[in-house]
Amino acid sequence: MSGGDPKRLRAEGLCVRHGAREVLKNIDLQLRAGEVGVILGPNGAGKSTLLGALGGLQRTDAGRVWLNGRPLDTVNAAGFARHRAYLPQDLVPAFDFTAQEVVELGRYPHRLHPESDEAAIVRAAMRRVSVEALARRGIRQLSGGERARVQLARAMAQVWRPCADGLPRWLLLDEPTAALDLQHQHQGLGALRDWSREQGIGVLMVLHDLNLALRYADRAWVLAHGQLVSHGATADALTADLVRAVWRVKAHPVLDPVGVPQFVMTP
Repeated sequence: MSGGDPKRLRAEGLCVRHGAREVLKNIDLQLRAGEVGVILGPNGAGKSTLLGALGGLQRTDAGRVWLNGRPLDTVNAAGFARHRAYLPQDLVPAFDFTAQEVVELGRYPHRLHPESDEAAIVRAAMRRVSVEALARRGIRQLSGGERARVQLARAMAQVWRPCADGLPRWLLLDEPTAALDLQHQHQGLGALRDWSREQGIGVLMVLHDLNLALRYADRAWVLAHGQLVSHGATADALTADLVRAVWRVKAHPVLDPVGVPQFVMTP
């Protein structure tokens, strides 16, 4: 197997087993730097397991992952952290840091070679997701949605600037919109999409909302029972027939006022 293009996150033949159960079965995936990708599927489909394997946090039983043309299992962990940020679900620090201190933790991988304006990077990341007003508040005193936005700013701060080697940066997010209200779902995903395109950063997310995926993601991978059942450009991968087969709901395709495909769901 070959890693190929150095500006991709790539997986070939990923398999993960929990005991006798196959959680992931022969999964292939390729995402280019500068694209927003989304992993979709019902509960238990293997979405978080796949994201963890792509982020180097989940052991695999077969297959391999490449980041920027290098096998993930050969990449130095410290260097890896400068190119890839990973945000799990509902991460709460053990101590009551302020929101700003949490975002500053994202800069830890760069401590040996800091930028001249580290504080400005933290402020810019917080401003990007509109949490600068929370800077002095304790993270444990924030609402779930506020904490989620602060953690998103932390992950963005981790890969905010290119490294000296010029290699692409990647952001992996597990259900980043789960705790957000409707306004902040769109605000956060819009900020991520724009940032990805401006900076050439690859963003890969686990989402549950198909309409958010259609609006903000360039590419989609749909899992069911640990298997990849559809992938490609999001609007091509997510068809009404597929939604009925995978999620067991009826999906009626419509176009929103700006021409973005969306689904109206009925039981």
